Formats: sequence, C-alpha cells, structure tokens
Amino acid sequence: MASVLSSDQSPDAARLRRMTEYDLAAVMAIELRAYEFAWTEINFRDCMRSGYYCRVLEAQGQILGYAVMSAGAGEAHILNLCIRLESRGRGHGRLLLTEVIDHARRLGADMLFLEVRPSNDAARWLYEKLGFNEVGVRKNYYPTRAGREDALILARQL
Repeated sequence: MASVLSSDQSPDAARLRRMTEYDLAAVMAIELRAYEFAWTEINFRDCMRSGYYCRVLEAQGQILGYAVMSAGAGEAHILNLCIRLESRGRGHGRLLLTEVIDHARRLGADMLFLEVRPSNDAARWLYEKLGFNEVGVRKNYYPTRAGREDALILARQL
C-alpha cells in the first residue's frame, strides 16, 4: 500500500513523470472519487496509446494527480486534469497545470484550451490565476444526474 502524505506535504516534494499502464489503478481510484461521470480506464489507455501528453504527479510513491493533454496544429487541449481529493489546496494543482502549460509551449502551441464546469469554482479560480480566459460555452457538454451541464471553454495564449 502507498504511504500516506502528511498534511504539510509540499508541492516541492512532488515530481511529474510519464503515466504508465501500472499507474492506471491509482489514476482510476482518483478519477472515480473526483467525478460522478468519470473517464474509463479505456479513455486513459487510448490517450497513452495515441501519444498524448499523459503525466502523473507523484510524491512518496503516491500519485497525487494527473493530466492528459493533446497537441497539434499550433494548439493544445487539456483533456483531463485532476488532483486527488486529500491533496487539494496544497499547490499541487498549480504545479501540475504550470507543467502542462510549459510543455504545451515546448511543443510549439500558441494557444491552450480546456473545458470546465461552471460549478467548479476551485478549478475556475486556479485557471484564472494562471492566465486562462473564458472564450465560449459548450452547451450540454457534461452529464449530470439531472441531465446535462454546459462547459465553459477557457483559453490561454502561450
């Protein structure tokens, strides 16, 4: 069993590395706790097989979060970014998102896009702090128990 992080675990102790097949059980445990309508393991496997930027954030042998990004034609798109519930509020999301932004820039992307639920205040706050701006809305994008929820489209110039 992976070690438990102390409440003062800093983002400086975390490292980013390539997501592997061996990480999928831990990634899925985080995904299923974070989202009622979660990605499937097949979604993550397909992204890895397609050569997308798939990374995990790890500290003391425990996966704290992950990110999946696609890139091409001068644009990049964050498809999934999540920090485990117990590790939120400690700077890990900022660290992970900053690394994704830097990698998109290294790939030559001029613009980085993502979708976020309007109801996800914490994520929206982080995205705004790191330079993302709302550029549109995708109607009925996310499933909910009551039907569908719109997605805000955010973008950041690189």
